[in-house]
Amino acid sequence: MITKTFIIIAFILIIASLGLALKYLFIDGERSSRTVKALTYRIGMSIALFFLLLLGYQAGILHPHGLNAGVNKAQSSTQR
Repeated sequence: MITKTFIIIAFILIIASLGLALKYLFIDGERSSRTVKALTYRIGMSIALFFLLLLGYQAGILHPHGLNAGVNKAQSSTQR
C-alpha cells in the first residue's frame, strides 16, 4: 500500500513540475532559467522513479498485475 502511495505521489510531483515549467515559460518567456530548472527537476524525478521501480521489481517488492493475461486468453480462444 505504501509503495502505491509513493508511486502516485511521485507521478503527481512529476506532473506538477511539468505544469510549473509551462507556467514559467508563459510568464518569463523563452529565456527563463526557472523553466529549465523545473524541467531538469522533472527529468531527474522521472529517472529516479524509473530506477526505483526497477529496483522494487528486482527486490520482489513490486509485482506485475497481469494486464496482458486477458489478451493471451482471448488469443488462445480464437486459435482453437
